[in-house]
Amino acid sequence: MKERDPYLLEIGKKIQAYRKAKNITIRGLGELCKLDYSTLSRIEGGQYASKITTLKKLKSEILFTFFSTFST
Repeated sequence: MKERDPYLLEIGKKIQAYRKAKNITIRGLGELCKLDYSTLSRIEGGQYASKITTLKKLKSEILFTFFSTFST
């Protein structure tokens, strides 16, 4: 199995933490962002290198700053 990129894992964990803190299901977030829930699941698991357009949809819905997802 291929090792997952730590940045993708970090982004996924932050999206998942926000979603859970707001008590939103993965399907619910998918509906809000007009994204397939399976895509969101792969993003949260660090298995999917999402496009910037996908992250923009998520950003507009969950209000996180893309660059703050990376460790300094």
